[in-house]
Amino acid sequence: MRALVLGGGPAGATAGYWLAAHGIEVTVLEKTAFPREKVCGDGLTPRAVREMRLMGLPHGPELGYARNRGLRLVARERSVEVPWPELSDFPPYGLVRTRLGFDEHLAGHARAAGARVLERRAVTGVLRDGSGRVVGARANVLDAAGRRTGETEEHRADVVLAADGNSSRTAVSAGLHKRDDRPMGVAVRAYFESPRSDLDWMEGWLELTDGTDPQRALLPGYGWVFGVGDGTANVGLGILDTSPAFGALDYRKVLADWTASMPAEWTFDEEHRRGRVLGAALPMAFNRTPHHVPGMLLLGDAAGLVSPFNGEGISNAMESARYAAEHVVAAAAANGPAQRELVLAGYPDRVRQEWGAHFTQGRVLAQLIGSPAVMKAAVRTGMAVPALMRFVVRVMTELSDRPAATWEDRVVSLLDALTPATGNTRPPKTR
Repeated sequence: MRALVLGGGPAGATAGYWLAAHGIEVTVLEKTAFPREKVCGDGLTPRAVREMRLMGLPHGPELGYARNRGLRLVARERSVEVPWPELSDFPPYGLVRTRLGFDEHLAGHARAAGARVLERRAVTGVLRDGSGRVVGARANVLDAAGRRTGETEEHRADVVLAADGNSSRTAVSAGLHKRDDRPMGVAVRAYFESPRSDLDWMEGWLELTDGTDPQRALLPGYGWVFGVGDGTANVGLGILDTSPAFGALDYRKVLADWTASMPAEWTFDEEHRRGRVLGAALPMAFNRTPHHVPGMLLLGDAAGLVSPFNGEGISNAMESARYAAEHVVAAAAANGPAQRELVLAGYPDRVRQEWGAHFTQGRVLAQLIGSPAVMKAAVRTGMAVPALMRFVVRVMTELSDRPAATWEDRVVSLLDALTPATGNTRPPKTR
C-alpha cells in the first residue's frame, strides 16, 4: 500500500507520521521549504497537545514551546480566567509555538518515523485512472526562491490524502469546490517584541469594533494575545463572515486600531513589530465536501475543519490525519480493491461523528453573533457570570471526557446527541 500526502502542515505531517509508523510507504509533498511562515495564532489547545503526546512529539520549553494554564477572556473592563480543565483524556495545559517552528518540528518527526518528505513541490492536479479514481498527483518542482524550475513530477499511489490547506489545489483539480452555505472567517496577525511574551494565559479580547462605524458595533470575533516565550507575542484577530460589515472591513486597520488602544508598555507598535502583518482565510464547518472520492480523502483545512466557535484548526487537522491514517491502514489489510475503497469511504463518517454536531452548533452561533446586538448581549452575559463563561469555553474548545464524568460532560454529550450533524458526504447543491 502506497500513500501520497499532499501538503506538509499539521494535517499532512501528522498523516505522514502515523502512516509511516504503521509501516505504510508514504510520500509527503510540501509546496515550500521548512521552516516557513503561516498565518496562525500559534496556540495549541489541550486537544492539539493530546495529538502531540499520542505521536510522542516532545514539546518542552527547550524546544521553543511556551506552556499556558488556560484562557483569559477580556471585555467590559474586566477579565475571566478559564483554566484548562482536569480531564482524563486531555492534558491540563496548552502550548504556544510559532508555526515557523512547529510545522518544521512536526515534519521532522514524520521523517524520523520513515515518511518521505519532499519540499518545494507545488501540486498542480490529481492523476486519475480510466475509471476516474484518483491515483496520484502531478507537481512542479520549485527552486529556493519558489519559482518553477521547469521540472515536473508524477507521484502515483494507492490512496491520496489532500492536506494542502484552504485553497487546496488538489481538491479543486478533483472537482471539489468550497461551499457557500458554511461560515468562513478571516484572521490577521503580527508579532511584537513585548513583555506580554511570557503570558501564562492565552488571552481573548471579545470587544472588536470597526473604527469607521459611528455606532462602534461589536464584530463577531475576537482579538488574541498569545505569549510566544521568546520575547515576542502573537497579536491578532479573527472575524466571521456573518457580520454585515464583513466584506467592507479593512482587517489590518481593525488590528491596528485595536493594538493602538492597548497600554503603551505592552509595545504593540510599529517600532516593536517584527515581520509583516499577514492575513488568511479560515475554512469552517466542512466547507468543502465530500471528504472522500474514490482514491482520495480530504484532511484539515482542505476539508474545512476549522471550528466556527473559535477559529481553531490545528487540533482538528491533526485528529483528522490520525483518523485518515487509521482508515488507510485498515484498507491496506482489506481483501481486494473494492473492499479497500469501501474502508476508505468510511472516513467521512468518522469525521462527521467527531465534529458534525459541534459544527452545527457553531454555525448557529456564527449566525446569531453576526448581529451586533446579539454579540453585545452575549459578551455582557458571559462576562457577568464567570461560571457560565467557563462552561461555554468547554463547549467551544471541545474539552470533555467520553464517557461523561461530570455534569459538564453530560450536558455536552446531551447537546451533541440532540444536534443534527452537519453533513460531509455530498457535494453542495448546484443552482
